[in-house]
This record gives sequence, C-alpha cells and structure tokens, in this order.
Amino acid sequence: MAVKIRMKRMGSKRNPFYRIVVADSRSPRDGRNIEQIGTYNPVVSPVEVKIDEEKALDWMKKGAKPSDTVRNLFSKQGIMKKFHESKN
Repeated sequence: MAVKIRMKRMGSKRNPFYRIVVADSRSPRDGRNIEQIGTYNPVVSPVEVKIDEEKALDWMKKGAKPSDTVRNLFSKQGIMKKFHESKN
C-alpha cells in the first residue's frame, strides 16, 4: 500500500481550510484517511499552519511520501530538515 501525506479540503465555497492527512494514494482527495496530522488555513492573515512534528516524522520514516504542497509546508516548518538529519 502506497501511503501519502497530503491535504484534504474542508470549509465552504471561497473559504478553504485544509487538513494535512496520511492517506492511501489510491483513495480520493477528500475520501478516507488513515490519520490527521495537522491543519492549514490560508484565509487568515498571517497564514495558520499547525503540524504535529512527531507524527509527521514517524510517518515519513515508515515510508509515507509528502505531496509537493505538503513538502513545501514541511520545509517552512523545518520538518524536512529534521527528517534528513535523522536519516544520517
């Protein structure tokens, strides 16, 4: 089973809110997920990002691949740097 860390869209029209979730890559974007590890709210100023670092690092060590957008968020939070340092 290929596992991905990606965003699940929530909220109403023109008011997006995203949950950062771990899901099977074959499931639909807003479908079933394995675990929720954070949230992302691009509407408020400044942008609100909350991520459980321990869960994110644990899932990436197990082989979960983050999507491009999630990878970008992880990089800004410093999670990707911690992941690469833990590999060495």
